[in-house]
Amino acid sequence: MTNITPTEIIITIVIGIIAFILGYLIRKNIAEGKLKCAEDQAEKIISDAERESESKKKESVLEAKEEIHKLRTEYDKEVKDRRNELQRMERRLLQREESIDKKVETLENREDNLNKKQQEIQNLQDQTTDLYNKQVEELERVAGLTTEEAKELLLNNVKKEIKHESAMLIKDAETRAKEEADKKAREITACAIQRCAADHVAETTVSVVTLPNDEMKGRIIGREGRNIRALETLTGVDLIIDDTPEAVILSAFDPIRREVARIALEKLIADGRIHPARIEEMVEKAKKEVENDIREEGEEATFETGVHGLHSELIRLLGRLKYRTSYGQNVLKHSIEVSHLAGLMASELGADVALAKRAGLLHDIGKAVDHEVEGPHAIIGSDVVKKYNEAPAVVHAVAAHHGDVEPQTVEAVLVQAADAISAARPGARRETLEAYIKRLDKLEEIANSFDGVEKSYAIQAGREIRIMVKPEQISDIESAQLARDIVKKIESELEYPGQIKVNVIRETRAIEYAK
Repeated sequence: MTNITPTEIIITIVIGIIAFILGYLIRKNIAEGKLKCAEDQAEKIISDAERESESKKKESVLEAKEEIHKLRTEYDKEVKDRRNELQRMERRLLQREESIDKKVETLENREDNLNKKQQEIQNLQDQTTDLYNKQVEELERVAGLTTEEAKELLLNNVKKEIKHESAMLIKDAETRAKEEADKKAREITACAIQRCAADHVAETTVSVVTLPNDEMKGRIIGREGRNIRALETLTGVDLIIDDTPEAVILSAFDPIRREVARIALEKLIADGRIHPARIEEMVEKAKKEVENDIREEGEEATFETGVHGLHSELIRLLGRLKYRTSYGQNVLKHSIEVSHLAGLMASELGADVALAKRAGLLHDIGKAVDHEVEGPHAIIGSDVVKKYNEAPAVVHAVAAHHGDVEPQTVEAVLVQAADAISAARPGARRETLEAYIKRLDKLEEIANSFDGVEKSYAIQAGREIRIMVKPEQISDIESAQLARDIVKKIESELEYPGQIKVNVIRETRAIEYAK
């Protein structure tokens, strides 16, 4: 290892010190140069900024002067325009003032003229009053009556005339009101009937069951008649077995029993096993089927008429009406038709449609139980619907539909009218149909009873009769007289609803042949 002498160490230290001093001096010179350069740049930037700010200041001053000049010009123009407008307004005011002065002058002249004319009118009125007084005095002298007596006499005559005319007017108004009410009622009724067209099928009291062969009749009768007796006992229906080929007749006035017997007998025929025990079983099944059918028919009736919320027992009673007839008319079909008719008429009159339809559907509900309860079916029906919490208006309409109770509501009257319309349709009921045909025959008979009548035809359901007369026997003038005579005879001998149009037709023909 080389030994380092103190001299070398000192020399190294001196060299280090010298190098440090030189580095410091060099860095100082560099820093001073950079500082001077930065100061020069700052002075340059400041001078540039001063020059630019001076330029901006001059531009701002110029812009301000231009803006002031522009505002002053606009102000001068606005002042000038306003001055001109004020001058124009002043001229108009002067013109109006002149016009008002002229009008005032004209009005003053008119007022003077009116005063003069008023004075003249007053003079004429005084003269007229004097003449009137003289005339009154002369009339009193000639008539021998004072003015008061003449007034009283005249007022009495006028009162009598007014009373007579007012009575005539009241009578005419009542007649017109009745005619218009009848016309409106006919229109509403006709509209309801046209919109509710229903088919009518007369019910019978017998049912026919077809057999596969005539040997089945013996099996139905059974040994010593035990099968037929069991069937009749269980169903309450008479079985008529006669010479009719391949058919058995079931006879009963109760349609439900007849339907049970028909279903049971058809089941027995299809099954082939016919004996008392089997008959009893099939009758029970048939009763259940009929009961289900009753409920389904009741629900279908409510759906068809749009009447909802009925008690289940009321629905069942409605279904029973399918097997109830009145003068051959099916009561359920009749009730549905009455519901539709009452609803249609209620809509035309602005009444409660839902209430009218509900009461119309339930109006004959008493017929479902009238064989079990004594009393009129209308009262029975009202008690039934009341029992099952129907509204008081519905209960009243049901009770009043046959006049047992005086109708108090529009809907009750409509149900009553709809019931009559449904029952009175031609073909709806046997008895009504027979009376209808008799009335048509009687109408033609009355027309044919007059001399000179060739043929007569009752048309439009008896509301019109057309009469063909012999032209060589009846003249045109005599035709009018014949029509009046026929009308009088119809009114005296025939009962009919509404009115009947008598149409007398006289026709002449001239026929030649070219040969």
